[in-house]
Amino acid sequence: MTITLFNRTLPIFFSIGLAVTVMAVVPISTHESFEAGQSPERAVVDRYPKNPDIDVLNYAFEIVLRDDSDIIDGAATIEMLFLTHDSREIRFDLINTDSSGLGMSVSGVWSGGRPLRYRHENDELWISLRSAPAAGSTRFVRIAYTGEPAAGLKIGPNKYGDRTFFSDNWPNRARHWLPTVDHPYDKATSEMIVTAPAHYQVVSNGLLVESTDLEDGRRLSHWKQSVPVATWLFVLGVAPFAVQEVGKFDGKSIQTWVYRQDREAGFYDFAVPTEHVLQFYTDFVGPYAYEKLANIQSNSVGGGMEAASAIFYGDASVTGDRSVRWRNVVIHEIAHQWFGNAVTEYDWDDVWLSEGFATYFTLLFQEHAYGRDEFVDGLKRARTRVFNFYENNPNYRIVHDNLDDMSKVTTGNTYQKGAWVLHMLRNKIGDEAWWFGIQDYYRSHFNANATTDDFRKSMEKASGMDLKDYFHQWLYQGGHVILAGGWQYDAALKEVVVDLAQVQTDGYPFEFDVEFGFWEEGADVPTIRSMRMDAVAKNIRFPFDQRPFRVTLDPRTVLLAEWEFRER
Repeated sequence: MTITLFNRTLPIFFSIGLAVTVMAVVPISTHESFEAGQSPERAVVDRYPKNPDIDVLNYAFEIVLRDDSDIIDGAATIEMLFLTHDSREIRFDLINTDSSGLGMSVSGVWSGGRPLRYRHENDELWISLRSAPAAGSTRFVRIAYTGEPAAGLKIGPNKYGDRTFFSDNWPNRARHWLPTVDHPYDKATSEMIVTAPAHYQVVSNGLLVESTDLEDGRRLSHWKQSVPVATWLFVLGVAPFAVQEVGKFDGKSIQTWVYRQDREAGFYDFAVPTEHVLQFYTDFVGPYAYEKLANIQSNSVGGGMEAASAIFYGDASVTGDRSVRWRNVVIHEIAHQWFGNAVTEYDWDDVWLSEGFATYFTLLFQEHAYGRDEFVDGLKRARTRVFNFYENNPNYRIVHDNLDDMSKVTTGNTYQKGAWVLHMLRNKIGDEAWWFGIQDYYRSHFNANATTDDFRKSMEKASGMDLKDYFHQWLYQGGHVILAGGWQYDAALKEVVVDLAQVQTDGYPFEFDVEFGFWEEGADVPTIRSMRMDAVAKNIRFPFDQRPFRVTLDPRTVLLAEWEFRER
């Protein structure tokens, strides 16, 4: 069967088979009440300050960098749309200078060329307007500031001793060097206008619209991104780079930026699999949102950071042998260009919409490109990590409860359990509905924000099923399924008798389907039967003319659980 979305035609597959690759044809970061799918335990107070009166449309940052000091000079011109008619004061996030001298100091604020009163305290910049703009009107403010960033922009030597400047905005550190509404809900377009010594190359989001060598040995580089993104995705990299134009995807440049000393190895490593991955996600999810895709070596991250159109990878990412580990990081960070970047969680409570999705879509690409065995192995490794995390965090919920400790925005469960929630949902509603739901979700929230409830609605629309209970037990409550049971053959009745019990002790019973594989001796695939585990313990009989050689639980790897299951 084929369906058309975003003017593309793509195949749809109907089952998560044991012996057949699911995708055998194509390549492979306002909530409602619980009655509409929200956890009843979830708090309603949002501890992440928002600016409900304004919507930032564009940031233009002018940044001056130098070699003789880590102090930056900055100016930000911010275009805002006013959503209400009585806004007399607006707020931006900007870290104050602390006792050690680190942080930003504001020297002036203007609008329409006239100065405005402001106060900069408690890491917030409050600007007083001369009059309240009408709802629906736009206004610009310009903020001048200077300081040495304590975080957010890492200034210092890379592994070769070269001085470099690399952003590190995750999850809310853009405010250390950029005045912003530093929150994922307020997406905006951006410009980065950087003046730095001319021996550096500069990379940022979007497209390079100007590069001018100035008379004083400095270079002005102006990058402009015309697609709105969250502030943690704003990126700046300044270093002595080696730069390669790898090719084009849908007319958009694929680039490699690595340290000059890693030119040969870096160009080799990053040449693949970027284009292949871009094609897969475009075909199966929807269009790539951004103007280019640059893979960039950086010392501000250890693994990868999915900044929109310009992805950072750690110092050690260049190996010269196209290592599997870094190949998988590339796949994961490109998946984020769709999930987390183009479709962004409305707040950090729903960060699994970034990380769980990117983790699962990495596995989907691996299945296509490298085989089903790698896909299944990845699922099993992810399941083991979920089990290990559960031992010390039995009540952890994937959807946060308005988390106020930003160091705990993500955990292993956000990634691995989030991926498993998607995998089990796919098995529950079927491939056809699952892919329709994914595409509807992406199309509906393209270059905008989404919540877990938004995703649920797309999946309910695609499947025709009520998924509130499924989302509640796997995303909004803690706990973990642990099973114990066994089987025996009743020769008189020619039946296999299966008993199974949920034995977890955390007080969270689950309801789910469980599959059993009945193997004949020498068979390559089993006969599969399933039952609904809608009680703490169940006993069921399956008719079989002969005693199976063995019986296994979850032969297709579609259940997130631990178990002991043996012949009685």
